[in-house]
Amino acid sequence: MAEVTNKSKTKKNNGDYTADDITVLKGLEAVRRRPAMYIGDVSARGLHHLVYEVVDNSIDEALAGYCRNIEVKINKDGSVTVVDDGRGIPTDIHQEEKKSALEVVMTMLHAGGKFDKNTYKVSGGLHGVGVSVVNALSEWLEVEVRLDGKVFFQKYKKGDPVEAVKVIGKSEKGMTGTKVTFMPDGTIFKNRLFKFETLAERLRELAFLNPEVTLEITDLRNKQEQTEHFHFEGGLVEFVKYIDATRPSFMKKVFYAKGSDKDENGRAVEVETAFQYNDQYNENLFSYVNNINTHEGGTHLVGFRTALTRTLNNHAYKNGLVKEGKIQLTGDDFREGLTAVVSVKVPEPQFEGQTKTKLGNSEVKSIVESVIGQQLSNWLEENPTDAKRLIEKSLRAAEAREAARKARDLTRRKNALDGGGLPGKLADCSINDPEHCELYLVEGDSAGGSAKQGRDRRFQAILPLKGKILNVEKARLHKILENEEIRNIFTAIGAGVGEEFNPEKIRYGKIILMCDADVDGSHIRTLLLTLFYRYMRELIELGHVYIAQPPLYKIKKSKQEHYAYDEEERDEIVKRLKSDKKTANSNDEEEATLPEEGGTKIGNIVISRFKGLGEMNPEQLWSTTMNPETRTVLQVSIENAADADRTFSILMGDEVEPRREFIEKNAKYVRNLDV
Repeated sequence: MAEVTNKSKTKKNNGDYTADDITVLKGLEAVRRRPAMYIGDVSARGLHHLVYEVVDNSIDEALAGYCRNIEVKINKDGSVTVVDDGRGIPTDIHQEEKKSALEVVMTMLHAGGKFDKNTYKVSGGLHGVGVSVVNALSEWLEVEVRLDGKVFFQKYKKGDPVEAVKVIGKSEKGMTGTKVTFMPDGTIFKNRLFKFETLAERLRELAFLNPEVTLEITDLRNKQEQTEHFHFEGGLVEFVKYIDATRPSFMKKVFYAKGSDKDENGRAVEVETAFQYNDQYNENLFSYVNNINTHEGGTHLVGFRTALTRTLNNHAYKNGLVKEGKIQLTGDDFREGLTAVVSVKVPEPQFEGQTKTKLGNSEVKSIVESVIGQQLSNWLEENPTDAKRLIEKSLRAAEAREAARKARDLTRRKNALDGGGLPGKLADCSINDPEHCELYLVEGDSAGGSAKQGRDRRFQAILPLKGKILNVEKARLHKILENEEIRNIFTAIGAGVGEEFNPEKIRYGKIILMCDADVDGSHIRTLLLTLFYRYMRELIELGHVYIAQPPLYKIKKSKQEHYAYDEEERDEIVKRLKSDKKTANSNDEEEATLPEEGGTKIGNIVISRFKGLGEMNPEQLWSTTMNPETRTVLQVSIENAADADRTFSILMGDEVEPRREFIEKNAKYVRNLDV
C-alpha cells in the first residue's frame, strides 16, 4: 500500500508533488496505519470483527469438509482463543518466500489458500486478508498448529514474529487443527472489552448456516463460567423457527429447498432456502453468500423473490384460487408475513453496494430462480391446504395494500406526505442541506418547547411527540397512516413510506430520538425504533438514526456545575469534588454513601436527579444533550438482522412469556432507574 505524506527534507514550492512524497508501507504497517480500511472501524464493531475473521477461517475449513468443531474462549485477561479441528495451517517452507507457510499466512496480506480453488471451492473471506489483519492489530498473538503428529508454535507482537516457527510438542494421532489466541492492541482499540452476547449471536448464526458444525463459546472472565453451545441439525429450517419463535406460524411445516446448478464457467453454485408465513404483516428476509450476511441483497435475493412470486401466482390461477380480472396480486402481497432465509455458496462472489454486501453475480439469479421455483411448485401441489391458506393471506394483503394506497392518496390531499405541507408542530431548521441537518424527535411538548428554545436554529429541527405512537408491529400500513404522530414523522423526514420509501429524499442527515431516561421514555424509544426498523430500515442501515443521551444527574458545588450520565460517573464527579482542595470545606458533614434520589446534599455538594427532559431549561438541554461539541449520541446499527428482527418481535409482539424471559435475561444491562 502506498500513502501520500509530506516528508520531504528540502524546501519545496506549494503544490510540488515529487517522489519524496511517496511512502511505501511494508508488511502489515498499512493495516496498523489505517485499520478502518480492513475492519470497518476501531469501535466495538471492529473489535468483535477480529474474532469473526479468525472464526471465518475455521468455517472455511468446514465448508471444505475438514472441520466439525470450533471453540471460542474469552480468557480471563480479556484475550480471545479460537480453536478448530480442521487441517491446520501448513507449516512447511514456502518456496517463494523462503519461510514457513504459517508465518507467510500470519504476516502477509492476500496470502492464503482461498485464492486456490482446489484448496477452497468456496470461502467466506472477502479479500483473503483476515488472520493477518488480526495479527497486525493485536498487541500479541500466538498460534498453535496440530499437524503431522506435532504441535507447531509461533508468537507475534503487533504483527511481527518474535521467533521462528518451532515444534513445542506432539499431537495425538490423527489430530489436526489450529489454535489462535490474540490480545487486541490497546493503542488502536480504546475499548478492548469483548461482549459475550455479541459473539454468541454470530456463532449461533453460523451454526444455523452450517448444520454439520458444532460451535461453542465460553467466557472465563467471571467466577462463574458462561458457556453456550450451538449445533442445529435442522439448519435453515431451525433458523426460520428461531426467528419466528414469537409469531404464530401460518403453515403446518416450514418449506425447505436445496439444489445446485453450474455457472457459466462450469462451477457449482449451491442454493438453500427455508421459509414459512406468520400472522404478522412484515417481510423478514435474510440472505447469505458463503456465510456472509448480504444486508443489501443482490442477485440471489432477486432470484428468490422472482421464483416466489411467479410460482405462487401460477398456482393461484391454475387452481382457480384467484379469478381472472379481479384483484392483481403483486410480489409485496406474496411476501406479507414471510420469514425466509436464503443461503447460496458461490465459488467467486462479486460484491458491490455501499458496504460491499450486495451480490452482483448475474448468473446466480437464474440458478436460484430455477432451483427454488421447481421445488416450490412441487411443494404447493403436495400441500394443497397450506397453498390455499397462503393465497388467501396474499389476497387479504392485496386488499390492505389497496386500502393503504387510498389512505396515502387521502393524506396527500391533506398535504401530509408529499413534503408540500410540513407538520404544524415541526420547528424546522433554516438550511436545507440534509448532510448538515438534524431532526430531534422529542418526547412531550414541555421538552419540545425547551429544545426549540435551546437548539441551533440553523441546522437543528424539533418535532415534539404527544404520548406513545402506535405499535406498528401489530398493524398494517393503512392503519399506521391513520396515526397523526406517525404521519408527522413520515412527513418531516420526507422520504415516503412503504413501497414508495426513497432514502435519497431524506431531509435530515441525523434523526435523533430524545426521550426521558425512565420506563415510559424507554417504551417510546422502542416504539420509534420499531417504526424505523419495520418501515424505514434503510435509514438505520445507512447510519441516519441516533439516540440522544441526556444526563441523569446534575452535581453542583459552589458555582461549579457538572452533569453525569450514569451512577458511576456521578460517583466519580462527587469523589473528585470532595478531594478538590480549592473548594473543600473542612466543616462540611459528609454522608457515607451516595443516595439514589435527586436533590440530595452531601456536604456542600448538591446532587439533583433529572426526572425528565422537561425539567431542563433550554440552556441545560443545549449544553448537555444537543450541542454537537459536548453531547453524546448513540448511532443505531443492525449487527445481526435476524436477531434484531427476533428482538423486535419479542418486545412488541403479542406473546407475553418470551418478553418476560427477555427482560429477566437482559435486566442486568439496564442502568438503575428511579421509578
